[in-house]
Amino acid sequence: MFIQTKYFGQIACKEEERLLFPKGLFGFEDERDFLLLPFHGSAGTLLCFQSMATPALAFVGINPFALKPDYAPELTEEELAQLHVKESEELSFYTLCAVREPVANSTVNLRCPIAVNEETREAMQVILDTEIYQMRHLLSELSKGEGDDLC
Repeated sequence: MFIQTKYFGQIACKEEERLLFPKGLFGFEDERDFLLLPFHGSAGTLLCFQSMATPALAFVGINPFALKPDYAPELTEEELAQLHVKESEELSFYTLCAVREPVANSTVNLRCPIAVNEETREAMQVILDTEIYQMRHLLSELSKGEGDDLC
């Protein structure tokens, strides 16, 4: 199938590449089908969550472990059950980035990551029950000057 995207124009994709968000994303509960697309030259660190239904709707995502290797999100038992896993370590995690000018002023939301079960292709955005991570970490503080390469 072909879909129109915000950043990549029209692309071909397969149904099995789709990520299903049964509850949508926060503020976009009706948007349930997304593709996870890497930005060229980012080595898979900088990604795009592209809505399959709404071409103009796309979110910039980052592999949080590239910015903070000790990042350790822990989901509740209920969240783990919804994603059909027993431990958080069985999931892939991505954080959303609010891109600003200059890029060093961009922020990363480590408090509300997107958790993905790569086997079932189900995903959900969660709110971590911890004060360690905030919703607006400055990219420049996390990446120690490497932010221009990420966003």
